[in-house]
Amino acid sequence: MKRVGVFGAAGRMGATVCAAVLSASDLELVVAVDPVAAGRPLDEVAALRGSGLEIAASPDSVSEAGADVVVDFTVAAAAREHLRWCADRGVHVVCGTTGFDETDLKAMQSWFSGEAHAVVAANFSIGAALMMRCAELCAPLVAGAEVVELHHDRKRDAPSGTALETIRRMQASRDAAGVGDWAADPTEKELVSGARGGRAEGGVHVHSVRLPGLVAHQEVIFGLQGETLLIRHDSLDRASYMPGVLLAVRRVADLEGLTIGLGDLLEL
Repeated sequence: MKRVGVFGAAGRMGATVCAAVLSASDLELVVAVDPVAAGRPLDEVAALRGSGLEIAASPDSVSEAGADVVVDFTVAAAAREHLRWCADRGVHVVCGTTGFDETDLKAMQSWFSGEAHAVVAANFSIGAALMMRCAELCAPLVAGAEVVELHHDRKRDAPSGTALETIRRMQASRDAAGVGDWAADPTEKELVSGARGGRAEGGVHVHSVRLPGLVAHQEVIFGLQGETLLIRHDSLDRASYMPGVLLAVRRVADLEGLTIGLGDLLEL
């Protein structure tokens, strides 16, 4: 049985991960870390029953609990420290925190070149992984594309990590195929600044919506001569991420080094 810890256990995603691990017969939740709620019962903070854990303040409790794998859903600044801490101590990591850049990922490749392995994904939804793969396949065959991502009103970063990863993979697919630039943007004047969204890798426009009632949603809109193609994914509940998280928890020890995204785990 794998012994699992959670960083950010008092947060919305962290609490959902704790519940998922507790419900898995082959996993054991042995430590929950969150300095914001340190010293409080996990069951009370995360609306759980039967964990019997008190939320710890520091990563040192991971070693004390003998965790094999730690799941991190925090913020980028904290996650960088957590991942380095785990790599130095031979603890595997599954990280769903967003906000990392290419410099971060290169550093992680170095950190996890030894005994500890890591899976880092902008989105652990299996549906989102399929959406990104579809967009990647379509990208070399179309003239233009724009991405619209929609999230709840508490999300701190824009655009989302999923949107940026989708666009990165779309551009990499076009580059590998030797395809030219995307269709030029015809806009000559923005009457409202930012109306055309932000320009991400390769010049693809990305638009971020933040509203109450949303969870996590994304559309990739492709334009061709006389037709359009829309790929849309909707996460309607945070539970949608848990099959992917638990898959990564079970598989991370068998993967070498740093694995980015769920593609390798799903053989996409």
